[in-house]
Amino acid sequence: METRYPGFADPVLDAQASFRAVLEAMSRPGRVQAVVAPPELPPGLSPAAAAMLLTLVDAATPLHLTAGAEAEAWVRFHCGCPLVEVQDAVFVLDPAARLEALDAGTEEEPENGATLILEVAGLEEGRGWRLRGPGIRGEHRLQVRGAPEGFLAAWARNRARFPRGVDVILCAGVQIAALPRTVQIEEG
Repeated sequence: METRYPGFADPVLDAQASFRAVLEAMSRPGRVQAVVAPPELPPGLSPAAAAMLLTLVDAATPLHLTAGAEAEAWVRFHCGCPLVEVQDAVFVLDPAARLEALDAGTEEEPENGATLILEVAGLEEGRGWRLRGPGIRGEHRLQVRGAPEGFLAAWARNRARFPRGVDVILCAGVQIAALPRTVQIEEG
């Protein structure tokens, strides 16, 4: 299937801006960052999720994606990445993916744990979940609309595997917020 959807309007500058946003999001968990989105997207991809794929995924990055045939063709064309089963993926974009099913790395190489790119309905700072941990002074509040049912319980189990575990990048519109595996989350 041939893709008719472009990638970033300015591939170098847009990728750099999105990479800076994801670095800031990972170093300051729960802080909402804006990313540069491609001008037009295939069905099944949100602007922020598409920006994350263009920024973080390349030909050497196994991806598990369940966004439909047009999104798969777009990702293959722009990123050149292999599409794999969920347990073999470095990045996962699948709303049904369970944190427990993703590669958590090993005790010797915890950095090899997968990253879940999770599309949600909205992100807002100042209320909602209470986040604590590295990169957060005291606590930070983040409201996540549209998180999967049971996410906080799954997150607690994920965090208990530390230093192993899965990191999460939340995507809503053109916004992202990151939840590194070190973050403790409590209901708001």
